[in-house]
Amino acid sequence: MDTKLLELLVCPVTKGPLDYDREKHELISRSARLAYPVRDGIPVLLENEARPLSDEELGL
Repeated sequence: MDTKLLELLVCPVTKGPLDYDREKHELISRSARLAYPVRDGIPVLLENEARPLSDEELGL
C-alpha cells in the first residue's frame, strides 16, 4: 500500500483516518469499527464490503 495514498484516504463512514494492516490486507477504521479489504492493491472503501471489528481486534 502506497503511504502517500494512505495519507489521502479516509473512512467513507466517519471521514476519519485509516490504518493499513499488512497481514490481513485491510484498511482499518477504528472510529467506525470496520475493516475495508484491499484487493490486488486497490482499497475497496464500500461499507457493505467492510467487516465489523471486534473489541479484541481493536485492542480494547
